Amino acid sequence: MPTRRVREPVPPKTGKGSRGTPVVLIDTNVVLDLILDRAPWSNDAARLFTAANQGVLDAWVSAHALSTVHYIVERERGRQVAAAAIADLLSIVRVVPLDGAAFQRALTLGLADYEDALQVVAALVVDARCVVTRNARDFKGGSVPVLAPAEALAVYSLR
Repeated sequence: MPTRRVREPVPPKTGKGSRGTPVVLIDTNVVLDLILDRAPWSNDAARLFTAANQGVLDAWVSAHALSTVHYIVERERGRQVAAAAIADLLSIVRVVPLDGAAFQRALTLGLADYEDALQVVAALVVDARCVVTRNARDFKGGSVPVLAPAEALAVYSLR
C-alpha cells in the first residue's frame, strides 16, 4: 500500500475535500479487491487508493467496514496480514464515524441489504459525491450516486 498521509479530521460538507478534491465513499468490496489482490479488480482499486494517497481524491470508508475487512483478510491471510492491512488502510483513507442514529437511519432507507444501507448513510454523513462499489445493483433505490471503480477513475480523471 502507498505511504501514510496526514488527513484533516473534520468531514467536508460540500462534496469536496479541503483541497477541492472529490469526496467518495469506498465500499468494502473495493477495499478487499486491493488488499486481497482480487483480479481483475485490484488494478482499479489500486489506482483509486493511490489517488487518495496523493491527495487527488478524498477517500472515506465507513467505520463498520473496518471490522468486516479485518475479518475477511484474517480468515484468508492471517491475523498479522489483516492488522497490517487495516493500519495501511487507515493511513490512506478517513473513517466515517457512525452513531446509533446512523444505524437507525439505515433501517429506513428501504435497501434490500442493511450493510449497503449503512454505506449510503456513511456517504451522506460526509457529503460524498458517490459510493465506489462493484455492486451497483445492491444500492438500487439509494439516495447517493454509485460508480464502479473504473467509472470513478474516468469521472474524476484519475486514469
